[in-house]
Amino acid sequence: MSASPTARLNIDLAALSHNYAALKRAAGSAEVAPVVKADAYGLGMAAVAPYLARQGARTFFVARLAEGLALRTLVGVDPVIYVLDGLTDPSAFAAQRLRPVLNTAEQFQLWLQGPSNVEAAVHIDTGMNRLGVRPDEVAALPDPGQHRLALVMSHLACGDEPNHPLNAQQLTAFRAAADRFPGVARSLANSPGIYLGPDYGFDLVRPGICLYGGGPFGLAHPDIQPVAHLSARVLQIRDLKAGESVGYGATFVAERDMTLATIGLGYADGLLRSFAPSGFVTVQGERRPLTGRVSMDVFTVDVTGMHVGDRTWVEVLGSSQNLDEVAAAAGTIGYEVLTRLGARVPRHYG
Repeated sequence: MSASPTARLNIDLAALSHNYAALKRAAGSAEVAPVVKADAYGLGMAAVAPYLARQGARTFFVARLAEGLALRTLVGVDPVIYVLDGLTDPSAFAAQRLRPVLNTAEQFQLWLQGPSNVEAAVHIDTGMNRLGVRPDEVAALPDPGQHRLALVMSHLACGDEPNHPLNAQQLTAFRAAADRFPGVARSLANSPGIYLGPDYGFDLVRPGICLYGGGPFGLAHPDIQPVAHLSARVLQIRDLKAGESVGYGATFVAERDMTLATIGLGYADGLLRSFAPSGFVTVQGERRPLTGRVSMDVFTVDVTGMHVGDRTWVEVLGSSQNLDEVAAAAGTIGYEVLTRLGARVPRHYG
């Protein structure tokens, strides 16, 4: 007997391809290198990365060494894979032809002491103040010698705020620091950075959220299509009398007689608890508000006046309510909405 899921996540590969092509157009002459860390932002690296490779992607970025090792088995020996966390064991990078992103002077020295066939990137911290070599430390880095430095990069702290003054400050700082490495390819822009203009593009851009359906500035963008379509099934219909409450904490009390649908999706599936009370779903083409709290396995929706039965599917994320809208209702960003989607929700690709 097959299990009947209460939720499903459909990943639209045609939309992914559309977004990749749109980012290539926006990036001009710069190479577009997909970021597939965190299991391709929760959408499944095993399906997403090989698909993007077939679309022409030649370079990928991940965060963890383990992600790089897994990605190598998925895309074969040819694509370039950068690991953002830095360098730990040079031999592990050499064995699978992974490229570390060097974040400290100590990692730079460790790289030079390791196998000469390990190519690398160096990360210059131009204002994020997380990872990276400070600009005033760049001059003291030794000459790579027989080792090939393939990329110099930095990361924008406020790229999703196009008018923030730090963007221009980081651009200036990056140009100055990158001059220390003549002839080496440069990369500054993430998804929002691509849309800040051609000055930010350099040789390679590293889109993440825009590939997966999020707008570059926290709002829907006409060139970006939704990729993730999250739906959940009605488990039960219930009539509620005026004055009755629903859910944990009795936070919602009916002001009138109403009809509720209990939906088979909860925070154990990655639906953020903060999505209530401002959240909404699309039921039969109509947006309807959540009532009460999101709990571990279910939430409830006002379906008063609608003809909704058990097993009806409602849209939580997708064409009717885009990623940025859902994120705003939950008080967060699209990155978190996608990466929180749980393994209990089956993925379907097409």
